[in-house]
Amino acid sequence: MIVHANLSANSNRMQQHYTQQVDFAQLKSELQLNEKNDLTMIKAENDRLLTDIEKLKQRLREEVSRTQAGVRLDLNLEKGRIREESSKQELKMKEVDTRIEQEIAGLRAAIQSSKVGSYLFLGELTHNSGIRPQRSSI
Repeated sequence: MIVHANLSANSNRMQQHYTQQVDFAQLKSELQLNEKNDLTMIKAENDRLLTDIEKLKQRLREEVSRTQAGVRLDLNLEKGRIREESSKQELKMKEVDTRIEQEIAGLRAAIQSSKVGSYLFLGELTHNSGIRPQRSSI
């Protein structure tokens, strides 16, 4: 009976050991499957985040490009306005120069006319008085 009890106990232990091995194999398989699923989910999330980052980079590039285009447009408009203002100022300066030259020409004509009038007056004066004038450098 002792041998039978030992055999029975040994058989029970072997059966228990086999059951534990099967349970352990199932647990290991479940853990590997969970790990694989987790890895797949992490990879999918990583890919989604990379895609989002690329989209954000593209939007940023577009926004920078739009901003630069706006700044270039503003600068070109300002350059045009400055050129236009400069042209107006140059035209005004030419008008003032022309007016000054006309005034100078008018003054020269008036001075010349005054000289001629003075010479005529002196000529008549000397002719009437009989005095001969000396030549001056006027």
